[in-house]
This record gives sequence, structure tokens and C-alpha cells, in this order.
Amino acid sequence: QVQLVESGGGLVQPGGSLRLSCAASGFTFSSYSMAWVRQAPGKGLEWVSDIDGGGGRTYYADSVKGRFTISRDDAKNRVFLQMNSLKPEDTAVYYCYVRKGTRDYWGQGTQVTVSS
Repeated sequence: QVQLVESGGGLVQPGGSLRLSCAASGFTFSSYSMAWVRQAPGKGLEWVSDIDGGGGRTYYADSVKGRFTISRDDAKNRVFLQMNSLKPEDTAVYYCYVRKGTRDYWGQGTQVTVSS
């Protein structure tokens, strides 16, 4: 079965950096686009970034463009989110996401808190 396990969250000061990682299993990882989605306290889900399977084209929300970088390692079935110049408004639970067929799969999420 599909499993997505995020790691790398934590508490960081404004202007700092974090690198999130998502370990995937249960599907042919290299064939699927992968995404990061976040949910800030009291708000709805916000798409952050995604990366195509194989070709590696990347897409970013305007709110993170130029600060975040998504990447993938198909040999290790992992997708990453490098987050630089973090702002308090980046505080959220970050989820790894894949759509396989007609089903959506999410990890358990990792908390990112940006605060001084």
C-alpha cells in the first residue's frame, strides 16, 4: 500500500532554513508527480510545490517562489523541500502528497514553526 512519511520539520527563527524529506513506498515512485501541501493554524490546505515524475519539472506557489526548492531522488524514493528565508507565515503542518489513479494519498505531516 502507498505510504508517505515526512520528516525534517521543527522550530526555526525567521530567515532560517529547513529541509523536509518524504519517504515514499508502495508505488512506482519515479512515475508519479509528487507535491508538498501545507496547512497553517486555523486555515485550509495550501498547495506549495510539486515536481513531475521522471522529467522533474517543478512548480511553486507565488508565496514560496524563490525561497523554496523541491527536488526528488528516484533511486531512494524520496522527495525533498528545501525551505530558505523562512517567514512566520510559513508556519504550518507540511504534508507530502501523491495522486495515484483516482485516489489521493497523504503523509502524517511534519510541523514547521517559524518564530523568534
